[in-house]
Amino acid sequence: MAKKVLFVCIHNSARSQMAEELLRKYGGDQFEVQSAGFEPAGLNPLAVEILKEEDIDISGKETNSVFDLFRAGKIFNYVITVCDEGNAQRCPIFPGLSYRIHWSFEDPSSFEGSDEEKVAKTRGVKEQIKKEVLELIELVKMGDLKENCPNNWTVN
Repeated sequence: MAKKVLFVCIHNSARSQMAEELLRKYGGDQFEVQSAGFEPAGLNPLAVEILKEEDIDISGKETNSVFDLFRAGKIFNYVITVCDEGNAQRCPIFPGLSYRIHWSFEDPSSFEGSDEEKVAKTRGVKEQIKKEVLELIELVKMGDLKENCPNNWTVN
C-alpha cells in the first residue's frame, strides 16, 4: 500500500511544491503525495522554472491550505515540514499520523540578487530537497525510519 505524504511550508509556492513533485517523480507508486501551506499564495516562478529542469511542469498547479486538508479529515503517514522550525510548529497534528518530520530549507521568496543569482540559489534548494527526498525513499523501503533517519532530520 502506498505511503501517504504531505509536504508543508508557508505559502505552498516553492519548497513544498518542489518536494511533492520530486517525491512523485522518484518515489513512483510507492507514495501518494500532496503539498500545502499555512498561508497559500501563488506559485513561485523560480520553483516553476527550476522544476522544468527535472522535466516537471507545475505551471498549472494551484496551492493548497494545510488547514483545509486537516478539516477534510485527510490522513497521512508522513507530514514533512520544509520551512523554518518556528513555522513548522504551526502545522496541525493529523489523525493517524505515523511520522512528523522537519527539514529546514531556505525560502526562495526571500532570495536577493540578480535573476541569475536567485535561480542559482533556488536550484541549490531544489538539489537539497531532492537529496532528502531520495533518502526518504530509501528509508521507507528499509522500514524503520526513526532508527535510521539522518541527524539533520527532526522526527517526532
